[in-house]
Amino acid sequence: MNYSVFIRGVVVTTEKNIKIYYNKAPVIIFGLLFPLFLFFAFYIGRKIDMSIFFPGFLAMVLFFAASSVGPLITPWEKQAGTYERLLSYPVSINTIILGDVVAGSIFGLIITSIAIVVSAIFLNIVITSITLLLIAIILGTLCFASFGVLLGSPSAHSPSHIMMFSSLVRFPLIFISGIFIPLPELSGSGKLLSYISPLTYLVDIFHASLNGTSFFPLTIDLLVLIVFTCSFLLIASLFHKRNMRKGI
Repeated sequence: MNYSVFIRGVVVTTEKNIKIYYNKAPVIIFGLLFPLFLFFAFYIGRKIDMSIFFPGFLAMVLFFAASSVGPLITPWEKQAGTYERLLSYPVSINTIILGDVVAGSIFGLIITSIAIVVSAIFLNIVITSITLLLIAIILGTLCFASFGVLLGSPSAHSPSHIMMFSSLVRFPLIFISGIFIPLPELSGSGKLLSYISPLTYLVDIFHASLNGTSFFPLTIDLLVLIVFTCSFLLIASLFHKRNMRKGI
């Protein structure tokens, strides 16, 4: 493999995605406005301990921001007729997927960084471990950007269909991942469901980096997020290659 060509292909694909999709309405609504409005809905008028609620809110912002770009790219390009032209270039499907992931990750990093800075100024949020927080943000954006690309990989030519499907998948995850109900307070089926959500482990790392305590060992949190990231990338690649063989 020519790694210089591979890296250049990822960079060019990322630049293309940034220029085209960052200002699309679905990305702005689901990646920025929705978590902001949801935060205000739960915060305004209620006496909430921000040290407990903020890690979940931050994870929710990162989750929606990083996963909002990926579901839009492939169906939008298929609808516009540019997806086939992209595949005709000297790049592999894995190059295209990684370019989509990096674009989603950068968007997630930008929005999450803004949320942290604004919250530190106006909400007096204290960070226990900046290093752990940075590791969590980088790993979380990669994980959920990969998840977004996976959501956009089914054979659909209409962006609205994929965005509806991605909403049906993403919304339930925020209610089973320790965002609104802390993990120690979950029990029974609720706790079992939280174990299958990658968002659960990101929330736990944010609790450790902001409050100094975590429900799971940090090693487990980090390893699970890495496994989820690799799994999302692998499955997305398989879906895209299957669709190419079928001509869809």
